[in-house]
Amino acid sequence: MAEELKFVVETSARHVHVTDATLKALFGADAELTVKKMLSQPGQFASGQKVTVVGPKGQLACSILGPTRKADQVELSLSDARAIGVVVPVRESGDTAGSAACKLVGPCGEVELAEGAIAAKRHIHMTPADAEAFGVTNGEIVNVKVSGTGRETIFGDTVIRVHPTYALAMHIDTDECNAACAAGLIYGTIVK
Repeated sequence: MAEELKFVVETSARHVHVTDATLKALFGADAELTVKKMLSQPGQFASGQKVTVVGPKGQLACSILGPTRKADQVELSLSDARAIGVVVPVRESGDTAGSAACKLVGPCGEVELAEGAIAAKRHIHMTPADAEAFGVTNGEIVNVKVSGTGRETIFGDTVIRVHPTYALAMHIDTDECNAACAAGLIYGTIVK
């Protein structure tokens, strides 16, 4: 029997992506993101800068991920969003049209976002070669089994995201991580 294909399952905690203009409004005209820790996806990093995300009922500190982007985006778990009184849609990263509003507060200023707050849809990053090996295509929705945690879980509605620069990894949020006890080095498999 052939060996089952696996991928690492990583927890993506709440975070913010900002534009150059938003970064400067929050941290000053000369602000640049500093690398605190490189992430698994090539070129992506957790920066040394944090902002406060403010909703009608509360606020949360969030790390900014770099590099800067063309649009602002706030990624919260549904529990985080509920805690600050923001109703976020579950969306793929980058799909922020008509999403929730919130305010970002930094040491030098504030930015009101009319939209941009989402709960990121769970997904698997793959290269084209990975997708071929797994027998899946970009945008396909699959089920993923996470086991060996003491709380085996099958996550449905997981989107495949294929790009030549991606590194093979599944991303879930903190609510999903807690539901599956998926702390530490955990692997997932696609189930059909």
